[in-house]
Amino acid sequence: MTAMTHLIAAPILLPLLTAAIMLMLGEKHRPLKAKINLLSSLLGLGISVMLLQWTQSTGVPGSIGVYLPGNWQVPFGIVLVVDRLSALMLVLTGIIGVSALLFAMARWDGAGSSFHALFQIQLMGLYGAFLTADLFNLFVFFEVLLAASYGLLLHGSGRARVSSGLHYISINLLASSLFLIGAALIYGVTGTLNMADLALKIPLVPEADRGLLHAGAGILAVAFLAKAGMWPLNFWLVPAYSSASAPVAAMFAIMTKVGVYTLLRLWTLLFSGQAGASAYFGGDWLIYGGMATMAGAGVAIIAAQRLERMASLSILVSAGILLSAVGFAQPNLIGAALFYLVSSTLALSALFLLAELIERSRTAIEVPLEDENELLPRPQEWQRPVKGINLDDDQKAVVGQVIPWTMAFLGLSFIACALLIIGMPPLSGFIGKLSLIGALLNPLGLGAGEPISSAAWALLALLILTGLGSLMAFSRLGIQRFWSPEERPSPLLRKLECTPIFLLLGLSIALTFKAEPLMRYTQAAADALNNPQQYVMAVLGTRAVPSPEAKAALLEVQP
Repeated sequence: MTAMTHLIAAPILLPLLTAAIMLMLGEKHRPLKAKINLLSSLLGLGISVMLLQWTQSTGVPGSIGVYLPGNWQVPFGIVLVVDRLSALMLVLTGIIGVSALLFAMARWDGAGSSFHALFQIQLMGLYGAFLTADLFNLFVFFEVLLAASYGLLLHGSGRARVSSGLHYISINLLASSLFLIGAALIYGVTGTLNMADLALKIPLVPEADRGLLHAGAGILAVAFLAKAGMWPLNFWLVPAYSSASAPVAAMFAIMTKVGVYTLLRLWTLLFSGQAGASAYFGGDWLIYGGMATMAGAGVAIIAAQRLERMASLSILVSAGILLSAVGFAQPNLIGAALFYLVSSTLALSALFLLAELIERSRTAIEVPLEDENELLPRPQEWQRPVKGINLDDDQKAVVGQVIPWTMAFLGLSFIACALLIIGMPPLSGFIGKLSLIGALLNPLGLGAGEPISSAAWALLALLILTGLGSLMAFSRLGIQRFWSPEERPSPLLRKLECTPIFLLLGLSIALTFKAEPLMRYTQAAADALNNPQQYVMAVLGTRAVPSPEAKAALLEVQP
């Protein structure tokens, strides 16, 4: 067992230890807790990057890392597994976590108690859900991240936040109950909850028990689909995400991806083409449920008037795209969907952060700050019109006026977010959607000559139509927010509020120029999912480390 193998548990243990330290410090040391939180989040991101680099090594032993925390033999003990897919999700979680925390440190972390401890517990649950390799511990980490999200959603109080938060809690408690029922049914049929062991046991299930197995899988899927945001189980998501504070909503952008990740992981492991009579069970439900989600959210986004609501509906559109792509069970399409997942999640997190700043600019709210040096400059001469030749209807000069720095930042960031989410050139959102369309038109690769199914044509049409709907909605809102003739001063913004938006959008733009390496990585992850034997062999082939007593006894019996 190498040092890198022990590092698999670090993303879970680090936020757990950090949260315990911050709870002991109390609320009097909030600035210190903020610094500890940021340091821990950066360390978690660094560890995630190291694990991602480790999974890119050639060969199955190097690309899949397995760690046995209790040193119990599989499938009897807890197992943590990192492969290309889980490492990608770890890095994405770390990036969004650091960005949301930087934004919160400007003022939101002081709107309630225990924000930093809850934030670290949320990260712990997210990291654990991506690393665990058995259903029971998946349930445990789901409950950990949900318990933290309850407190974070209510952070800052307010009537709308409390009302939507109670609905959010009720729905997720019901989904957790369904999770337990589905897992119990599967355990009753197969006698195991380890994912790799389930992949071996499901093809051997007797025909008389297969209906019970499918019932358990269906109940389990309902729990995951409610968390992923599939229609009609997503009625709670838009009100909850729209009313959450900006940094919390940015963190929640990765929450729906936990449901999508879990469905992708379990479906490709348990119901792959090698699952016998259960092969591709529920694939059509994923395809058409995802398309229904896209259609419903695409229509609703046209009517949306608030940027927070548009961002929440855009999450549903992206979730529908990902769920439909999973249902097709085509490696090329899943690889393109994973690239789209990265690009869209970064853009949506940036949009939630940006929404608060744009709404502040509408009302000219200037947030009271302790350190005026942290304010972005707003020189007075920027507010005075410069003499020009052309005049508007009010006889005011319109030529030569200088755009305030803050409004320029908000406007350009809004355009970048819109282009990424809509999927328009030249940014990475366009590359993601174009890859999806290419995979739909060429299911088995170029020159394969495979006929295109009607479901593929329907998904292709929805990709275009939802993009058109988003274009209309973002264009209308951009005109209302930035081109309206209202006279108001530009808002004062803190550097900590602008930095995470700049980082998230900068990464999204960097993906435009470095799309090929990420596309190769996501395609390798999709190919590994299409070949679950590698995962199964890596997990079941891991042996517990012998104790010193066992090693001594072994040496004694050897000649």
